[in-house]
Amino acid sequence: MSRTEGRRRKVKQAPIKSFAIHQLERQVKRNRFAPMAALEPEQVELIHDASMDILEQLGIEVMGQAALDLFKQAGADVDAQGIVRMDRALVMECISKAPSQFTLTPRNPNNALDIGSNIIHFGLTSGPPNVHDCINGRRLGNFTDYEHMIRFGQYFNVIDFFGNQAVAPTDLPPNTRHLDTTFANLTLADKVFFAQGIGAGRVKDAVTMNAIANGMTLHELAQKPATMTNININSPRKLDDSMAYGAMQMAKMGQAVTVTPFTLMGAMTPTTMAGALAQQNAEALLGIALVQLTKAGAPVVYGGFTSNVDMRSGAPAFGTPENCLANMASGQMARRYNLPYRTSACNASNAVDGQAVYETQMALWGSVMGHGNLIYHAAGWLEGGLVASFEKIVMDCEMLQHMAVMMQPLKIDTIEIGMEAMEEVGPGSHFFGCSHTMERYKSAFYQPFLSDWKNHESWVEAGSKDATMRATEIWQKILAEFEPPKIDIAKKEELEAYVAKRKEELCGSEPLLEPID
Repeated sequence: MSRTEGRRRKVKQAPIKSFAIHQLERQVKRNRFAPMAALEPEQVELIHDASMDILEQLGIEVMGQAALDLFKQAGADVDAQGIVRMDRALVMECISKAPSQFTLTPRNPNNALDIGSNIIHFGLTSGPPNVHDCINGRRLGNFTDYEHMIRFGQYFNVIDFFGNQAVAPTDLPPNTRHLDTTFANLTLADKVFFAQGIGAGRVKDAVTMNAIANGMTLHELAQKPATMTNININSPRKLDDSMAYGAMQMAKMGQAVTVTPFTLMGAMTPTTMAGALAQQNAEALLGIALVQLTKAGAPVVYGGFTSNVDMRSGAPAFGTPENCLANMASGQMARRYNLPYRTSACNASNAVDGQAVYETQMALWGSVMGHGNLIYHAAGWLEGGLVASFEKIVMDCEMLQHMAVMMQPLKIDTIEIGMEAMEEVGPGSHFFGCSHTMERYKSAFYQPFLSDWKNHESWVEAGSKDATMRATEIWQKILAEFEPPKIDIAKKEELEAYVAKRKEELCGSEPLLEPID
């Protein structure tokens, strides 16, 4: 679909068949606004130059002999401690091979994601060890709640993808839980999801299961990628072997990799924005270079996750002015290298309250105006990433729908201006009953599914329910009425057989760490 066609698509509001709430139809979301620049052009170049100095002079520690061998073969300097130093010309040569755009196609091709340009995708929260809802309280993540999270992500049209792990299923064995979560992703949903990139074995399982669900061979899937992983640099300046090997295996199998340094100002980077951005940039570029050295042209995404800590306690803070600015500035750096950009919309609140909303909204604005292509943790993140919240998913999806509507182009023409309506109504009257209004009143404005616009008396009469209470009611209705997308029974059985076979093979051992061809 062309950019012009995308802009002309009309936003419609319609109920999903048999479901409880009205929501926007699934749509390609194009960011029609110019990206906001937190940095001046010369500041972008200063950060670039500083990050090149970091890579050339200080270097980054890389664990894993297979990764170190790749860097050596390419001409990088690798010392006895595993510190990799790369000449800036080599770095830029590697980065130049990465595509500026690519497409991921899940088992439902209607949910394919074009990554890059001005297209924006919102993702479910990823990685929390705990889960919370207002009925069952706070608890360790478990597989039942994992499946519920996937159901929510499938149900809400504004959610485009799932991260590495919606919530940790701590009741499952760590060495095989990736098989169960991948099976849930492929049978309860039909959207793009991120594979667990912890070593090569987990990656190979996820890619193989995607191939089964898509009815393809591994070779065919390599030509038409379906999944992605996110790896983190262990800031400051360390890439561990499980992350490196996960990324390398994804590239070998033709799938996409997001490289995201985990940089918190004052803890993992210097306290200054300049220092944090320079370090983040160096770390991201080294990871992207590794992917390109593994397979030139492999799809990659520049990831930014820079925020600050509370200097009184050391606790991570999100949705701060610094976080918002970093989200915008990181987008400038990604565009400097012509790469797609991943960012996040996080908060540090311990409850689904006003703080959770305004911090998320701040981070979301920075992500959207920074032209993030993949906005990670856009729904459900709480407690600085320690909790996945059912109520927060509902509230965030309301915010994301607001954002999606706002990005749609305005229709301005002589009919829309309504001169005849102004003449019909005349001075001092109202427009409620005029023909111009009657033709449009059903779809004139965005209709929220969570907000309550009753007057105070009517609100009290209806139970004085705040937004969190209403969100609790909504997620219960979603789970009660959810129906998974259809999947071919033969493919489902093949997936079940694969999971059973791999669990028997692993038998308590860890999946393979090092990448294989």
